[in-house]
Amino acid sequence: MPIDTGDTAWVMIASSLVLLMIPALGMFEAGLLRKKNAVSVFMQIFFGLALLSVMWFTFGFSLTFGPDTGAGATGNLDWAFLKGVPQHDSLKYAPKVPGVLFAMFQMMFAVITPLILTGAVAERMRFSAFILFIVAWSGLIYYPLVHWVWGDGWLHSLGVVDFAGGIIIHTTTGMGGIAAALVLGRRMNFGPGIMVPHSIPLAVLGSSLLWLGWFGFNAGSAYAAGSISGLTIINTQIASAVSALIWVLVFWKRTKKSSVVAAINGAVAGLAGITPASGYVGVEYAFVIGIICGLASSLTVPLFKNRWRIDDALDIGSVHGVAGILGSLLVGVFASDAVNHAGVNGILFGNPHQLEAQAIGVGIAVLLGFGGTWVILKILQALTPIRVPPEVEDSGLDIQEHAERAYSDEDEFGKL
Repeated sequence: MPIDTGDTAWVMIASSLVLLMIPALGMFEAGLLRKKNAVSVFMQIFFGLALLSVMWFTFGFSLTFGPDTGAGATGNLDWAFLKGVPQHDSLKYAPKVPGVLFAMFQMMFAVITPLILTGAVAERMRFSAFILFIVAWSGLIYYPLVHWVWGDGWLHSLGVVDFAGGIIIHTTTGMGGIAAALVLGRRMNFGPGIMVPHSIPLAVLGSSLLWLGWFGFNAGSAYAAGSISGLTIINTQIASAVSALIWVLVFWKRTKKSSVVAAINGAVAGLAGITPASGYVGVEYAFVIGIICGLASSLTVPLFKNRWRIDDALDIGSVHGVAGILGSLLVGVFASDAVNHAGVNGILFGNPHQLEAQAIGVGIAVLLGFGGTWVILKILQALTPIRVPPEVEDSGLDIQEHAERAYSDEDEFGKL
């Protein structure tokens, strides 16, 4: 098909919106952590942005979307350094935009996905170990799963669908975050005393930019400016809004206080939950998905953190993992090809097999996300220290690891 200038313009904007999400993730996470570790989060995010972009350019794109090597396992290296990826023509994955633009849009996904894990390992992981971790995680978990579902892989051939990353991104990072928290162990003095955000306004700003950027994240995955991208945007908004309301109500009932931290976490959980279904379901079902994902993710936070004592610092397992799993499974219930003619039908529209396919995809992502992360970190742990010493953790990673402070005069912080 010929390149469409309108669709090309939209995917360029969508790529920029997803790029915006990456520093927004840093703001969101840094604001919810203690100020002595704020710089460390931003360093992980920005260094990761640069490193993972280069990895994607050199070999990541080719391994994921390149011609399959056989059995649907991986792509080859024909498109390494984007050699042979067309500028004036399209690829089959996005038939109306230039091939290099499709590679750029997918680069932003490849960057932000491993960086979500910063929220699980915050305040205690060595920066050098973090670099090795995200390199291995991308190559051994993210790249293969992308090829399996979005490329010419074996899960795609089984009928597994994932509009914008509920299986590939949120399920893997959510389960990987729990595994990482277990391997690293709990932070010193784990408990409510270390879970007080140092800057809620910074976290709110970050979550607001994440919400904005998510329109590019989801609607950009339509690769066209049209009816599906329009539907995806309203689905994204509704699911996120209702999930935010539910989180506030759940935590209000639990603590007798209304919490803005609950509101912003709930919004992100709704965004994660609707991501896999955003281009496949009608608006009324996006509302239902927001309710289900909001309730489940909010109710599992105390289960993971208080009952099981898992120090997943920013609740990646609940916010991304639980919501991503449920949203991906609910595609098999609520999807309708009347909404998206290139999509699928779920149980409600006469196709019970779609739920089976989604369950297989989710199961593989859970196994790869949790098990793969566990194995990677255990190997790294055997090769090099992955956790900072107690004295470094006590004084903060900012000074000890980076020789920088988030705020020039800590005594004046309250006046800033």
